[in-house]
Amino acid sequence: MRALLQRVTQASVTVEGAVIGEIGPGLLILVCAMQGDTEAEADKLVQKIVKLRIFKDEAGKMNLNLRDAGGAALVVSQFTLAADTSRGNRPGFSPAASPDDGKRLYEYVAGRLQAEGIAVATGRFGADMAVALVNDGPVTIWLDTAS
Repeated sequence: MRALLQRVTQASVTVEGAVIGEIGPGLLILVCAMQGDTEAEADKLVQKIVKLRIFKDEAGKMNLNLRDAGGAALVVSQFTLAADTSRGNRPGFSPAASPDDGKRLYEYVAGRLQAEGIAVATGRFGADMAVALVNDGPVTIWLDTAS
């Protein structure tokens, strides 16, 4: 599985003119399931996200994880993280999981984050979404369970 994490002071996702998910300080997590991914990869990804120490402590150093910082997560499906640009200028997305598997694993990740005690808001799988954020730092981290 792949994820792009952005530490934010706020983030929201809008579908058809209505805000369907929003958070204050925390992480915007763009998630992509790849072909062959299972719940095992999703669990590995969630554990990395929950334990990643990228929030400032009282001394201003990045020593706190999402839970310790009291942050929330806005989880948004993003199949374009599977883009293959090796054959030219038009990306292909065949490395992404099928829509059924992608939706199942996306929802699984959001549910596992909630089970870890993180406040979670979500986008809508397969929808045309407008994502707004204020990147804090900026801090942006790429995660891939295959590497």
